[in-house]
Amino acid sequence: MRKLPVELGDRSYPIYIGSGLLSQLELFTHHIKSKQVVVVTNETIAPLYLPAVLKNLQDYRVETVILPDGEQFKTLDFVSQIFDKLLACKFSRNATLIALGGGVIGDMGGFAAACYQRGIPFLQIPTTLLAQVDSSVGGKTGVNHPLGKNMIGAFYQPQCVIADADVLDTLDDRQLAAGLAEVIKYGLIRDAEFFGWLEHNIDALLSRDKQALAYAIERSCINKAEIVAEDETETGIRATLNLGHTFGHAIETGSGYGKYLHGEAVAIGTCQAADLSRRKGWLNDGDVERIIALFKRAGLPIVPPEQIDSDRFLELMAVDKKNVDGQIRLILLEKIGMATLPVDVARELLEMTLKIYGRG
Repeated sequence: MRKLPVELGDRSYPIYIGSGLLSQLELFTHHIKSKQVVVVTNETIAPLYLPAVLKNLQDYRVETVILPDGEQFKTLDFVSQIFDKLLACKFSRNATLIALGGGVIGDMGGFAAACYQRGIPFLQIPTTLLAQVDSSVGGKTGVNHPLGKNMIGAFYQPQCVIADADVLDTLDDRQLAAGLAEVIKYGLIRDAEFFGWLEHNIDALLSRDKQALAYAIERSCINKAEIVAEDETETGIRATLNLGHTFGHAIETGSGYGKYLHGEAVAIGTCQAADLSRRKGWLNDGDVERIIALFKRAGLPIVPPEQIDSDRFLELMAVDKKNVDGQIRLILLEKIGMATLPVDVARELLEMTLKIYGRG
């Protein structure tokens, strides 16, 4: 087991990475300070891993909330089911919430923990690759709105993250590939050496080689933890983690939540961001070809959906947390391994990417 720190002063916490972690009782008892525990999970994960978690909680009063599985359920209405359970059970403000699932459950559970009685402790147990390398680390929580993804939420740090690599054995190939989109992102924004490693090892990752996966998870978490420690609330460098996300969130919202997995939409959005970076004169043709080729080899889509035309893209991208005074601001690449902070982009360049990239 590796233990990586997220250094945030009195809000610091560890990320545990390894195999067999769900059966390690002390990881749970060390971070649960009261007898009241609520486990939030979904219908897919509950039969697979809820029994192992509950086995560690036999000395606690435990309640469970099992939500439907899917991005389309990441709403205030479904978060209210968590509040309903906490209130019906008369749980106090020192109760602990455990989020057991992928990025949707982690975001919803964390948001509920941030809001209930103005904040209760919570643990993240991510069960997808995407959640292990990205969404479970850093304290971003929230839900979607019909007009924009993740527009309602809070920064709220967990007590710990328990990333058990064994749970990836039950992850389907599509979800695995979606997680690789966020892994590739770290190489692009700040770790060119890691990007090169991914080019040489993408087949091993797709074949679920345990050693390769462990290395990719650890390297991704190190990158994420360093960024979060420097900029917890995204006033600076943390924004670079959103490479491809403004395009990607528009795809998720415009096509209907759940049609594209988050990582799939981010892969397309990152290819669009690479194309725009080339139009800005930063990336060259070879750089863009390398980026697109790696996403393709990972089994990820690289072309935006036809039903979202450039005007609709612009409308959706106008609802983004990085925008200032109505100006769309994007994370782009100066080179592989170096992302920009949010930059204003000439409207004509952005429209060229939206009208031309991936559209024949």
